[in-house]
Amino acid sequence: RDDVESRGLGDVYKRQAPATYYFMKQYMASALPLEIVEAARIDGCGEFKTFNKIVTPILKPAFAVQIIFTFVTNWNNYFMPRLILTSKSKYTIPLVLNAMRYAGPQEKDVGMFSLYIVLAILPVVIVYLCLSKFIIRGVALGSVKG
Repeated sequence: RDDVESRGLGDVYKRQAPATYYFMKQYMASALPLEIVEAARIDGCGEFKTFNKIVTPILKPAFAVQIIFTFVTNWNNYFMPRLILTSKSKYTIPLVLNAMRYAGPQEKDVGMFSLYIVLAILPVVIVYLCLSKFIIRGVALGSVKG
């Protein structure tokens, strides 16, 4: 068995793959004119160079969106860690937040709960801020087409 299946994540990736494939296919159909690829071939560009120098820069916004979606999905994953983890010392942030949410009145610590909420949101915001420039370039590129 490969590493993905041994961790119990095979089903997650199998369900996510069709949506990713459809999104990328639709983005390529709308943003990647075949004339550009054909012009590169006529100019003597090989397949590898065409993909790396022409296709990949055009697809960067779609890659950025998929990276953001995948990161948010895995970062906020509650179900799989809940099934796999048994020790409370290894709980992920969503599991800790859920445990704190249902804690009794004596165990509730609003300051700690707020800290964990910030810790849950902060990496998602950082990833989005790092990749948003690619999305903005893709929107700007698509809006200038004639």
